[in-house]
Amino acid sequence: MTDDLLPALKRHFGFDSFRPGQEAVVRDALSGRDLLAIMPTGGGKSLCFQLPALLKEGVMVVVSPLIALMQDQVRLLEDNGIAATFLNSTLGGIEAAQRIQALRRGEIKLLYLAPERLLSPGFVDSFLQPLQETVGISAFTIDEAHCVSEWGHDFRPEYRQLSRLREWFPDVPVLAFTATATQRVREDIARQLALNDPALHLASFNRPNLYYAVKPRGGRAFDELLGHIRYHNKGSGIVYCLSRKRVDEIAADLQAAGVSALPYHAGLSGDTRRENQDRYIRDDVQVMVATVAFGMGINKPDVRWVVHYDLPKTMEGYYQEAGRAGRDGEPASCVLYFGMGDIRTAEFLIAQKVHPQTGDPLEDEQRIARQQLRQVLDYADSSECRRAVQLRYFGEPHPGGCGNCDNCLNPRPLQDWTLEAKQMLSAVARLAQRRQRYGASTVIDILRGAKTEKLISSGLDTLTVYGIGAGRSQEDWRALVRSLMQQGLMEETHDGYPVLLLNAASWEVLRGERAVRMAAPAAAPKASGKGRAARAAVAAGVEPDSEEDALFDALRALRKKIATEHGVPPYVVFNDASLRAMARQKPTDQDAFAAIPGVGAKKLDEYGWDFTALIREHAKA
Repeated sequence: MTDDLLPALKRHFGFDSFRPGQEAVVRDALSGRDLLAIMPTGGGKSLCFQLPALLKEGVMVVVSPLIALMQDQVRLLEDNGIAATFLNSTLGGIEAAQRIQALRRGEIKLLYLAPERLLSPGFVDSFLQPLQETVGISAFTIDEAHCVSEWGHDFRPEYRQLSRLREWFPDVPVLAFTATATQRVREDIARQLALNDPALHLASFNRPNLYYAVKPRGGRAFDELLGHIRYHNKGSGIVYCLSRKRVDEIAADLQAAGVSALPYHAGLSGDTRRENQDRYIRDDVQVMVATVAFGMGINKPDVRWVVHYDLPKTMEGYYQEAGRAGRDGEPASCVLYFGMGDIRTAEFLIAQKVHPQTGDPLEDEQRIARQQLRQVLDYADSSECRRAVQLRYFGEPHPGGCGNCDNCLNPRPLQDWTLEAKQMLSAVARLAQRRQRYGASTVIDILRGAKTEKLISSGLDTLTVYGIGAGRSQEDWRALVRSLMQQGLMEETHDGYPVLLLNAASWEVLRGERAVRMAAPAAAPKASGKGRAARAAVAAGVEPDSEEDALFDALRALRKKIATEHGVPPYVVFNDASLRAMARQKPTDQDAFAAIPGVGAKKLDEYGWDFTALIREHAKA
């Protein structure tokens, strides 16, 4: 069955085979059925609607939330020789009219629109309906479909109105795509878009090419970051920071250290943000230091590493931001720095969630934010396989032992914390006897013998467990609470009012039937001196570069030259995965070059001679 699609896949996109999950989505899209596909960043979801668009009669209309995103997609398609265009506010009247005429003549296969344009007065009646009657509309694709849902992480109210497409075009299939969606969001997307018995495609959220690590942020964190960047040589990277101030500081420090880096945050002017983004995409600079304002709509597949210099706010946010690395399928690293000060900063920001008029706390929002913070802390502090913790958050089982995270490659030694665990669980049990339930902070205060007004006024200082854990720090007890919950030895309510609860396993510990072991806390880095950068790079989880690097760098330089001449980002010419394949296989003629992944008919004709000539010259050197 696959054989009938492979020639078109190679001809248009240069690939000899589909990625996991792609073929099934393509076939459902070709069958004319509504579908909802959840495919992680880097999973190749765009191809799943672009290939059907080329193989079906008519034009496919793609709804995209960002101008930058649609422009980038069209640029990539055009470079593959595919007839695609967009209509948005950046076009002048004459250029827009020319594109509309090309659409009416049936010369275009993919049309990208923002939802605002599609829903603008008269657009459907005057343009889309006549287009359907003449050229035909093969399907409506809703990209970034999570924007439809109020439960999604990037809700856009205008997306809600896209359900009208079903009223206007009842017989045209609707294809919804998104990179992440919980069960609740998936159901909301299907309902809001009025999908008709949609085929559901839920790809794995696992990104095997990404290395995950969490590192303690001590006084030497910047030196380690610098070593990480230098070890990646020319590889593009992103440093995410929580505040604009931190972004500016890190960007300035990197520049002073000789690293080509630029800042990006909402405090910069629109022109500055656009210029910095364009320079990063064009590979004029290596590093973007940014708040989370940077990322969505940036289709740069060759980001080799992402560093979170501050603790992210949510697990979903972290997965999305870290997932901007390695979208080309090549190895990439994702490092998160974690310091106890991050918790205090996060709690301060949560406390700022107040009513704009009255200043009263927005209690529901604060409770949800604290729950999200605890999920991130569980991840950061866990000694378990990082990948298993992430995937469990999305409801996907993983056995652990991924072999590509810090905890799997360098497991921390386990220590016996049975005594402390019994003390913690005893405190929860004593409170239960009094018909009282509290969260972790109060229980820790009891164990440490804190003399707070809350404890004294509630008589909690009279408990037999009061003060028995004074020898351990608050951070130690917090780590134990997280470990007990990760091991299933204690539970916590998840209704916005988190309190600690015992379960059957808790009583096994209390009766002495079960020991409790916990990973030793990670030590803050103390590297210094001449070898610091090298040690930091090894700690970053990256392998030394291979002997192919000289050719790879020469291919990168040629790619940059061609991209500049054509006025496109380098990855539009070829992505890093294609260049790596060239460096390994060293094709010196057109036939061999055509076998490289990512080399379709148009790119073979346009770039083949230049790249094979360089490879031949390199072989002579």
